[in-house]
Amino acid sequence: MTVAPVKAPRSSAELISAETPVLAHNYHPLPVVVARAEGTWVEDVEGRRYLDLLAGYSALNFGHRHPALIEAAHRQLDQLTLTSRAFHNDRLAGFAEGLAELTGLDMVLPMNTGAEAVESAVKVARKWAYDVKGVPADRATIVVADGNFHGRTTTIVSFSTDESARAGFGPFTPGFRVVPYNDLAALEAAVDETTAAVLLEPIQGEAGVVIPDDGYLTGVRDLTRRAGCLFIADEIQSGLGRTGRTLAVDHEAVRPDMLLLGKALGGGIVPVSAVVAGRDVLGVLRPGEHGSTFGGNPLSAAVGSAVVDLLATGEFQRRAAELGKVLRTGLEALTGKGVTGFRARGLWAGVDIDPAIGTGRRISELLLAEGVLVKDTHGSTIRLAPPLTITREELESALAALGRVLG
Repeated sequence: MTVAPVKAPRSSAELISAETPVLAHNYHPLPVVVARAEGTWVEDVEGRRYLDLLAGYSALNFGHRHPALIEAAHRQLDQLTLTSRAFHNDRLAGFAEGLAELTGLDMVLPMNTGAEAVESAVKVARKWAYDVKGVPADRATIVVADGNFHGRTTTIVSFSTDESARAGFGPFTPGFRVVPYNDLAALEAAVDETTAAVLLEPIQGEAGVVIPDDGYLTGVRDLTRRAGCLFIADEIQSGLGRTGRTLAVDHEAVRPDMLLLGKALGGGIVPVSAVVAGRDVLGVLRPGEHGSTFGGNPLSAAVGSAVVDLLATGEFQRRAAELGKVLRTGLEALTGKGVTGFRARGLWAGVDIDPAIGTGRRISELLLAEGVLVKDTHGSTIRLAPPLTITREELESALAALGRVLG
């Protein structure tokens, strides 16, 4: 009998080189190859350890391989993973009940990715506009903000203002109006009798953690009520504990008509997203009008329910609020010493680096050498979004590393 030779493990450099001819070049990752992870730490194939200050763009709010989430996934893997929505499964009702209670809304439309949740919300808003508001067929409009990031499908990039996301992907989907973010007067001018919804990120993540003025979200809520249109809050990055509250809109006690969740909802284990809304909104959907083979599958529902249980205690929201003060204090100390400015809420910050010192990419590479993982955005800005499980000591260590690379 011929025994196949055992392949020697490949190094980080070899694995990175091997990707080039076989993977589409739609990402420009930092040169690290992660092989293992636990909590706030990851380890590369050579065994070097790094403190993760990106947390999968908030998909890993509870850290890597949180025991409660891993246990829920293991237990469900031994029972049932997929039925499609052609049949009921025994985990979906509990997931929807828990998520509705957590958010204070009525109904859940389970999907998989964040972009799917946004696309679903666009469809629901248009259907609501025609069936409930009485907008003439095919005339519905949705108002969005510049600097937005809601995903990368052809419809979503149609209303992006980031040319790198749009260039070469037209023709674009009509029916969207773009206004300046954090500008209530411009928003009011754009809303008319055809407006189905206003779609906004309560905090713009990809733009560099851009936080609107106090009262802006309250103003959006009031305006949409007066105009008879929906307020859709995209909390795919900002929600589920990241900002020190369950939702970023909670900072102004605002309840949108539709709430979009994803990323952390799958616990860093499986892709889970959801549209959560009032019964008067999601109730416009009828069988056959929208769906997803994997949306609401038993494995996703089991993990999503475990995420909801973690958030129901309030522990992670409190940690984000308390450690957010440590983060802010550390960044204030670096302002004027390589940091030209920053925006932070909870355990989430966009940090502007003095271009004379380096680009955001360069600072990310220098931090990588220090054993800290972050990611750049928009030139000289880096984003910090550590797992909510990070300790004060770990956070202070990462801030000290940032101070060293800024020199």
